[in-house]
Amino acid sequence: MTTESGFHDSVYDEDLLGGDASHWAFGTSFEDPLAGVDTTIPDGVDPEELAAYCLMLGDDALIYSHRLSEWCSRAPDLEEDIALANIALDLLGQARLLLARAAAASPAVVPAMPEGSPVPPEDALAFFRPDAQFRSTRLVEPDNGDFAVTIVRLLLFSTWRLALLERLASSRDQVLAAIAAKGVKEVTYHRDYAGRWFLTLAQGTDESRSRLLAALPPVFAFHEELFTDHPVETSVAAAGVGVAPSDVAAEVAVILEQVFSVSGVERHDVPQIGPVAGGTGRDGRHTEALSHLLAEMQSVARAHPLGVW
Repeated sequence: MTTESGFHDSVYDEDLLGGDASHWAFGTSFEDPLAGVDTTIPDGVDPEELAAYCLMLGDDALIYSHRLSEWCSRAPDLEEDIALANIALDLLGQARLLLARAAAASPAVVPAMPEGSPVPPEDALAFFRPDAQFRSTRLVEPDNGDFAVTIVRLLLFSTWRLALLERLASSRDQVLAAIAAKGVKEVTYHRDYAGRWFLTLAQGTDESRSRLLAALPPVFAFHEELFTDHPVETSVAAAGVGVAPSDVAAEVAVILEQVFSVSGVERHDVPQIGPVAGGTGRDGRHTEALSHLLAEMQSVARAHPLGVW
């Protein structure tokens, strides 16, 4: 609609909003992502262990999603900018479902919020936990580095996560099975995207190959942590609702070897980042990078804990 002045009416015009300032909020409230889904805990499964396991997988996706989102407007070209943003969104969607499942399984894991807070459980878990309460693997925490580092890390992460999700699709927990089935389709693309770029960088210019080779040690220093079983992972795997990471180690190794071989890259063993105070990311022992990431990611929510967005 055009006014007499020749300008189009703005959707933010006070008259059009009827004077209701609440319409200025960025979006609307969200429905429960598990609404209408049977969240009954399978027989013989410890709700607290199921919640802890969902936090592990959900935190992996949440933190890596945030890291990848930092490439927005900074990728080598527009196509890769969009591709990385879409991968980040896929992981964010997985994180939301997994954190919601954790909260439904054991509400005690959700941080206490101020009275009257409109924050849903999955958002409380994302934005109001300190770093020591996160259970993400340390692989997803460090800064992105250059594009080659991102590609190497995405290849390792997505190959590992896809193997987990493929097995998790047959989980006795119907919610986890459904989340995994959807995630398999998404992470298959993530792995293929990373694999194609790995090959391109390896067989491109001298500069691209040298950057790729330089990216291998810092990324693969976290390799062993991915396949070390935490007691929670062992327990939920025995109960038929989760997957022990060690069970997918051989499969992941085969896929990675295929990518390295086709790319003409020789893989060398690198020193591993060991446990800190006897624990890893699954135990809440993280790199300093996670604290900085959370300070940025959680800043708005913590500044306005009663805000409606």
